[in-house]
Amino acid sequence: MGLAESVISFFNDILWGYVLIVVLLGLGLWFSIKLKFAQFRLIPEMFRVLFDKRSITAEGKKGTSAFQAFAISTASRVGTGNLAGVAAAVSTGGPGAVFWMWLVAILGGASSFIESTLAQIFKTPEHNQYRGGPAYYMEKGLNNRTLGIVFAITITFTYGLVFSSVQSNTIASAFERSFSLEGWVLGLVLTVIVASIIFGGLRRIAQVTQFIIPIMAFFYVALALYVLFLNLGQVPDMLGLIFSSAFGFREFAGGTIGGMVMIGVQRGLFSNEAGMGSAPNAAATSEVTHPVKQGLIQTLGVFIDTLVICSATATIILFSGEYTDTGGAEGIQITQMAFENEIGQWASLFIAVAIFLFAFSSIIGNYYYGETNLEFIRNSGRLKLIYRTSVLLMVMFGAVAEFGLVWSLADLTMGIMALINLYAIFLLSKIAYAALKDYLNQRRQGKDPVFYQDHLPGVKGMDYWKRTDPVRNDKK
Repeated sequence: MGLAESVISFFNDILWGYVLIVVLLGLGLWFSIKLKFAQFRLIPEMFRVLFDKRSITAEGKKGTSAFQAFAISTASRVGTGNLAGVAAAVSTGGPGAVFWMWLVAILGGASSFIESTLAQIFKTPEHNQYRGGPAYYMEKGLNNRTLGIVFAITITFTYGLVFSSVQSNTIASAFERSFSLEGWVLGLVLTVIVASIIFGGLRRIAQVTQFIIPIMAFFYVALALYVLFLNLGQVPDMLGLIFSSAFGFREFAGGTIGGMVMIGVQRGLFSNEAGMGSAPNAAATSEVTHPVKQGLIQTLGVFIDTLVICSATATIILFSGEYTDTGGAEGIQITQMAFENEIGQWASLFIAVAIFLFAFSSIIGNYYYGETNLEFIRNSGRLKLIYRTSVLLMVMFGAVAEFGLVWSLADLTMGIMALINLYAIFLLSKIAYAALKDYLNQRRQGKDPVFYQDHLPGVKGMDYWKRTDPVRNDKK
């Protein structure tokens, strides 16, 4: 285990220290400029589209609603990264790491818009529902099925297997601290529960995540706001600490600035997944009248994940000061210590229950991403059964594995996955720009935008958006 972690960490240092930081932030800035910072100026439109039932067409039974697609992607985003990931970032990289998590979300919102819009443009109806995502727009948009298969294999391994082990590892760690429950016991219980869900299909996944996500996010953020209110006078000092640490002389002089930026970007990407190629798989399942609607909704998901929920966790940890002396605690246990310090002993139990819900929903969302891409490669019942069994084994493995090993493996696989997807969306980004222009032109005319393939002349592969499809609602 120790040797494996050392080897994986070596490759992570190269991938994240020299390649991904530049690519993620550089492309995020480039996309933001080309979109005229649509991730900010269209925030009101994001909320309008999220709850607009007119987005569902006469064929609504084939796909999930806009809100359900948002819930599935948020189920994967909102989880371990928001509680354990933030704690790991602050304890390892210092308060300045929070700033770099924010920056990844702010610039990544543009990347998220492009990848999710492309997922809708190139989606396809399969088995009485919709499928789509990077593998599909690589095949249809870039005419490169080989690249699509490579991505499909990567995301299936990363999300379905590795990330599931990270989630179960975090749950086991939290329950060990709060209830003295051994990892293998928790792993067994969690495996049984996950098995009962993933054999129920996409619609059950949508139903479960649609119910869990709003409830758990509301209570967690409410508690964080309560802690913020109790420490209101310290907020300016806390913000000053974050910014001064992000660009401070001490960090430059001590040679820790590089490590702080790397850990902030790593944990930021793990949490919000902007540009990684995961959320587009959920975005493609939604029934909408225009692809841009899902681009806007998934961008909103990035902001809620990092700027709201991750910031709430960081606030509590910084107020408590627990990140300076962890006493050997790691990840979620640091967050539990911070809550105990600020609110009381009962808070540790609350965090254990909260992380169970967050991480469990992430496992469900992660499973779906893997299944979608597995079917892209080959629609085989036997292959799907092997995949489902492997997911359950990795859930069990994560519950008993070492903290460092599962997180290092997750960093490596998600880094490779992000590079493949960012390459593809950079080549296809002009299509997303044109789709946004078409959407905004219709909104200026007072319409609820609709989309057909002839709106983007010369672009092939948009088979779903033919005018032979049922007439969509184009009224104001």
